[in-house]
Amino acid sequence: MSSTLLTPREAAERLGISYPALKHWILAGRIRTVKTPGGHHRIPVEALEEFLPQPPKPTQAGQAQPGATRISGRNQLAGTVMEITVEGLLAKVVLNVGGQRITAIITADAIRELGLKVGDQALALVKATEVMIGRP
Repeated sequence: MSSTLLTPREAAERLGISYPALKHWILAGRIRTVKTPGGHHRIPVEALEEFLPQPPKPTQAGQAQPGATRISGRNQLAGTVMEITVEGLLAKVVLNVGGQRITAIITADAIRELGLKVGDQALALVKATEVMIGRP
């Protein structure tokens, strides 16, 4: 049985990541590919499964877990809470996402409502219209 193969651009779109990021994954051996006779990479659809967010598990007869929310944003980065600093009305949350640090400033109320603690699993939802790159 043959698997559906995607181009790197198609796979990146399905994963909600950039094409350059997926090319980096391919070159680093992070994602399984098949090479065409012309030497181009193709990604089997099932190779994407481990990188896709898993839907909440139903509790009974198709009901979602209490508080479970589906988000339309594609830039969802799953990670582990490394640090929480609450000062006044604001809180700094640092997630470890694949060895990279993602920092967010949210309200102190949100920390309490989410019940976040160091070591918890959490999602960083990224919604940006611009990305800046700098050099030291």
